Amino acid sequence: YTAGIDIAGNVVPLRGPNDLVFDSSGGFWFTDHGKVRERDRDVTGVFYAKIDGSFCKEVIFPLNSPNGIGLSPDGKVLYVAETPTGRIYKYQVKSPGVLESERGRLLYSAPEGYMFDSLAVDGEGNICVATLGKGSLGKGGISVIKADGSGLHSFLETKDFFTTNICFGGKELRDAYVTLSGSGKLVRTQWHCKGHRCNFEELLRPAMKSNL
Repeated sequence: YTAGIDIAGNVVPLRGPNDLVFDSSGGFWFTDHGKVRERDRDVTGVFYAKIDGSFCKEVIFPLNSPNGIGLSPDGKVLYVAETPTGRIYKYQVKSPGVLESERGRLLYSAPEGYMFDSLAVDGEGNICVATLGKGSLGKGGISVIKADGSGLHSFLETKDFFTTNICFGGKELRDAYVTLSGSGKLVRTQWHCKGHRCNFEELLRPAMKSNL
């Protein structure tokens, strides 16, 4: 896709598609992070699309450089991370590609000095967000945010200012893989619970095995 349809029916070009997550119907939600230039930046949002190229619509607008995106284990809540604000918003999912409202609820705001990148959801429903920066929690890491809105479950400090991504794998999805872009490393650590298995993840396994 190079463009989508906004709520008013207008064609809007994609500026910088970033992260995505598939729902159980086979469609996917994705963030358009946009681009920042010397004197201006793109104002973007979140889109929903079908894999056959037939449908792509903007469902949330505007957002401030949306980045990480994920679904709750039951698929009823969509989570979106904004990078520069360090905020996580939640949206109730009505049906595939349809939200109860494009106005989300602020779930969590990071302390001063931090920004958010990509995210994953663990088996307990916590939102695990790659966190850039340095502040009261430490230097770079993973913010583990409670889904009920009661705040931070924990913070895993990586000591890398540019901690940019997280996903789950390994036996019983107990391993968290984290990208440390500042040092150019991919690290693995055991998580306190199982990770949440993404929709259609099993379709990747034959290809993964053939490349080993």
